[in-house]
Amino acid sequence: MTNEESGKPQFCICNCFTTDNIFLEDYKLHVRFITEEQFRQDYEALLNGLGCVTQQQFDDVLNKISQEVERRKRLSVTSMERMSVIKNGYQPLHPHVYHLQENFLTPKFKHLVECCRSGSVTLNSLSELLAEEAASRVYRFPVFHKNFCEDLIEELEHFERSAAPKGRPNTMNNYGMLLNELGFDEGFVTPLREQYLHHLTSLLYPDCGGCSLDSHKAFVVKYDMNEDLDLSYHYDNAEITLNVSLGRDFTEGNLYFGDMRQVPLRDSECTEVEHKRSEGVLHRGQHMHGALPISSGQRWNLIVWMRSSQVRNKLCPMCNRRPALVEGEGFADGFTRHAAPLLANSCALT
Repeated sequence: MTNEESGKPQFCICNCFTTDNIFLEDYKLHVRFITEEQFRQDYEALLNGLGCVTQQQFDDVLNKISQEVERRKRLSVTSMERMSVIKNGYQPLHPHVYHLQENFLTPKFKHLVECCRSGSVTLNSLSELLAEEAASRVYRFPVFHKNFCEDLIEELEHFERSAAPKGRPNTMNNYGMLLNELGFDEGFVTPLREQYLHHLTSLLYPDCGGCSLDSHKAFVVKYDMNEDLDLSYHYDNAEITLNVSLGRDFTEGNLYFGDMRQVPLRDSECTEVEHKRSEGVLHRGQHMHGALPISSGQRWNLIVWMRSSQVRNKLCPMCNRRPALVEGEGFADGFTRHAAPLLANSCALT
């Protein structure tokens, strides 16, 4: 039975996925590539100003773009292949971390969620329990107990050392893992989104799809002195993002936030947000942000990009156009052929 026949939404991707937001790491630049002629017209002068001055350098850029486009075209197939190999061959070190349990969560987080769920708080009164950071509509709060964070990191390191195939989270993070490929979606991330985060986002972000989040992309990233140290300024392919610092010991590496994506960097004033172990930072996906370099140690982060098909079906957040949809696997990129129903919680700005 297909999703359409069963009444379940068919999740899709926008066809801009193979053309837009291609990250050129050497130049810290996101580009759109349709044809070489278009690309030269749009980016040749800009790349020249960033140090891409020889024909060989430009050819290297074109080659990297070609490789990335081919990777994206095959992403669904290669991801399914990896999932099959992992499911049939990988033996977890800590099987319990794959299934969300209440004792993983801090009392403060559960109290916040319960207050939102019960309707006993308004947006104004919630500020007594949840302080807004200096960056607008960015919130920080403890999510997981530290012993769970350590167990999860040990599981991730165990997987990293295994022979199982690994897919990188995105074009900007070279080290990390896609949690759906490991089998975390059904038992861990979906319950976290539906049973807990939904109640917070409905109250904090009703204007950004916070009450209609119906899919996600979850992954972990790793920062290490011998690997990635930081993350360039960017926005997320999400309506709402939760970023949890799992640990381990590290120094510096704060997050920083500018303005929304529509505001040029030159007109934005960036604000740092401290990111402590076991704490989550909740923010709008289109809020421009980055991560400053760590100066010592190692840090693992759990990222959940939460998506609302009701919002993104109208306008793709990545290309800023009405999406032309292509069927995908799993949650794909959160678009649907048909509008998904609202979740049970009311969504009113109070």
